[in-house]
Amino acid sequence: MKTKILIIEDNDQNLYLVTFLLENSGFEVVQAKDGPTGVEYASKIKPDLILLDIQLPGMDGYTVAKEIRANPELKNINIVAVTSYAMMGDREQAFAAGCAGYIEKPINPETFISQITKFLPEAKGGVR
Repeated sequence: MKTKILIIEDNDQNLYLVTFLLENSGFEVVQAKDGPTGVEYASKIKPDLILLDIQLPGMDGYTVAKEIRANPELKNINIVAVTSYAMMGDREQAFAAGCAGYIEKPINPETFISQITKFLPEAKGGVR
């Protein structure tokens, strides 16, 4: 069974690039383009990993992370902030909201997969 990754991202170009990289590495990708949809999909599909933009319509990424963390069924799913928010304190705010990792945009296509795979559950990964 493929590792399932939920991407919560509203920017079409970023969504395309991340989806392309993940699918080419053998991951199953589910996309949500706003915060409320992301929270809903996380509950429905229980992905292996969540990649979360912070600046989202409907509900910002910090609130999304807190909502997901409030659901006991999702408490063991790592959330990685993938964001252009790179000011002092943004990383700490992401961790305080419940994120396990933080990747700044623009992402590096050559290192992105290795950056996110360390947040997957043991023995999970794409098809190599």
